[in-house]
Amino acid sequence: MNVAFLGLGAIGRPMAARLAARFPTTVWNRTAGVADRFAAEARCRVAAGAAEAVRGADVVVTCLSTSADVAELLHGPCRVADALSPGTLFLDCTSGDAATSRRLAADLEVRGVRFADCPVSGGTNGAEAGILTVMVGADDPDVVERARPVLETFAKLIVHVGPVGAGDTVKAINQVLLASNILSLAEALTTMVKAGVSARTGLEVINASSGRSFVSETLIPARVLNGTWPKTFRLALLDKDVGIAVGLARQLHLAVPLLEQVGQLSGEARRELGEEADYLEPIRLSERRVGVVVRG
Repeated sequence: MNVAFLGLGAIGRPMAARLAARFPTTVWNRTAGVADRFAAEARCRVAAGAAEAVRGADVVVTCLSTSADVAELLHGPCRVADALSPGTLFLDCTSGDAATSRRLAADLEVRGVRFADCPVSGGTNGAEAGILTVMVGADDPDVVERARPVLETFAKLIVHVGPVGAGDTVKAINQVLLASNILSLAEALTTMVKAGVSARTGLEVINASSGRSFVSETLIPARVLNGTWPKTFRLALLDKDVGIAVGLARQLHLAVPLLEQVGQLSGEARRELGEEADYLEPIRLSERRVGVVVRG
């Protein structure tokens, strides 16, 4: 099975590496130097253009920033859609929006190409370890089974969550919950420290109690308490995902005041911290406002 992988960003790169270790893989990236270096390390083929990458591929995997980027790749100047062969399986691992995914699926169906939205969760560490969670939106269960051997190279859990667009929906809801955890812990931890309680001591209790979460149990101890603050996922991308979730609620005419507040605070943090800030850095904003430092 020949695979084309388009998009070698922070999470796409380790996903593609695991894929290339199992299947003949051709890669493409908007920044050509990134693809050249990756291909040399992974010992796979690099394509000069996106259309060239997908020609003859049985499976195409995309991992870009937005659904708009995927649409542009397919129907913009690169004309990737024209280079796809009937029978190709197109797996979009972008954290995208359901409406665009449904439109792209319909466009590709006319060409005999099957589409599934396959956003992932688990971060760069999960991608490197091959233990990502993949939420698959596909109209036909057979598409999921065709995709499974490819997805299994970088995933521990693969769940068919519904028709095309359902994967994007579940991912967006997951992301707005992640953002709400980060924002609420930013305020909670700085309040606790301001009151004279050690952040590490307080977290030890929280993580043995009902207030715990992945953010409190894993991310804050490993990245905040020790002061390392690695840049692993951009706040701008998390904010984009939050916007998708809030936008979905609006389309459904739902009152979601908590999600709206998360969207507002996330956007404010993004504007203040900048486009390259890591997604945990809203905690730093809270530190500045309160006048404390969250450390172990």
